[in-house]
Amino acid sequence: MTYKRKKYHYGDTHLRKRWRTKRRRKDLDEVDNDLKEENARKLLNQEIDLDKPGNSQFYCLHCARYFINDQALKEHFRTKVHKRRMKALELEPYSIEESERAAGKGSYLAPKKRKIETQTPIDEKAQTIEDEDVKMHEVVLLWIF
Repeated sequence: MTYKRKKYHYGDTHLRKRWRTKRRRKDLDEVDNDLKEENARKLLNQEIDLDKPGNSQFYCLHCARYFINDQALKEHFRTKVHKRRMKALELEPYSIEESERAAGKGSYLAPKKRKIETQTPIDEKAQTIEDEDVKMHEVVLLWIF
């Protein structure tokens, strides 16, 4: 014998909207804009903001996310979430020109693939700067003597 399920609740559609927008991150076209040289430099060298995790000093450009320290950022670079985001950023973002071509104004061009590399962590940047400084000091010392 089967019984009809009683529907006392309206469902969770009123909750789904909140779930969808709760942890919303930047879209791929916004991240692509952040990857440009001048924007990337600003985002990676932000002033200290005590309201953000890690005082906004440890930021992943590709995922648009702040981390509490350099170790957490390095661990994030090895996660599936980061790798998936990198894979999604390989294709050029959807543009107005592409939408016009899809509407029949022009011929279709397939989106181009590009090579995206993970940003270098802060420790590696500091190490390369220190190596360059040491080399410069060696050159100056050789030049003097």
